[in-house]
Amino acid sequence: MPYSHHSHSGQFCRHAVGSLEDVVKEASRQGFEVYGLTEHVPRYRSKDLYPEEDSTPIEGLMIQFENFLDEAHRLCGIYASSLKILVGLETENISALDIDHLSSLLNTHKGRIDYIVGSVHHVNEIPIDFDLDTYRRCLESIPLPVHMTDSSKVDQEHERLAIFLDMYLDAQFELLSNFHPEVVGHLDLCRLYTPDLPLRDFPRTWIKLERNVKFAVGYGALFEANAAALRKGWHVAYPGDDVAKLIILYGGRFALSDDSHGPRAVGLNYNRMRDYLLHIGVRELWTLERTTTPNAGGRFTVPVRVEGDWWDHSFWYGR
Repeated sequence: MPYSHHSHSGQFCRHAVGSLEDVVKEASRQGFEVYGLTEHVPRYRSKDLYPEEDSTPIEGLMIQFENFLDEAHRLCGIYASSLKILVGLETENISALDIDHLSSLLNTHKGRIDYIVGSVHHVNEIPIDFDLDTYRRCLESIPLPVHMTDSSKVDQEHERLAIFLDMYLDAQFELLSNFHPEVVGHLDLCRLYTPDLPLRDFPRTWIKLERNVKFAVGYGALFEANAAALRKGWHVAYPGDDVAKLIILYGGRFALSDDSHGPRAVGLNYNRMRDYLLHIGVRELWTLERTTTPNAGGRFTVPVRVEGDWWDHSFWYGR
């Protein structure tokens, strides 16, 4: 203890702050034992750039990502005596281009990428976690089936939300089945702006969620408990308790992530996440370590159980 498998820096992510080394320094200062550096993969269309990236040429995102890999590996060497750094990436699945280019990127940098965090941030090619207005625009963009055209507004909104959830989980499954990410990122980000939404109220959605969880468990993925939800107004970490209990039901394994976007968010709300995980019955935590044997995704990391009572580590006291 402690660990994080998902992070960003302002040096390589425009909506974060601070340099990558500042993030690493803070993780080392706090006593982290394993810290994963996982900047976003490039995007490949101008329409997919965020407002803060308007001045960035598309080809510049690939250069930025390659610079990230160089810097991350440099930091691995510098801080090796105090902190085990893993070098990863966080995925996108906006269109078919992202799937094709991710395959190419992983082949090009084979051996330099320890693991991937499999995340979805778009539905119908529109961001779902940028802000509330964009999320609403995403929902409004989803066409209803013909048989719903004469239904009440309430029924139409419910069906549109159901289709949105289904599309999110299908995009997630596409990533899982194509790349076998070692860490499943913020599994229920689809309800960022509706944290109390009971997914069991959507039968199709729940079936797809079960499919995704069982598939990820089957190839050995870890599911991140992601503290970022707490700084975004949730009372719990991702995933919410209904989804977390489903993961537990199917034998899924959890790994900690702060999803920091700068040094000030390193380890942020970890105590609150600890309390949440204990409340829902998580008694085992897992981390990743390098190995010489390829895993299901062809990369060289393997899940390792955290020894002892993870909740009783000295890290948690005095925070």
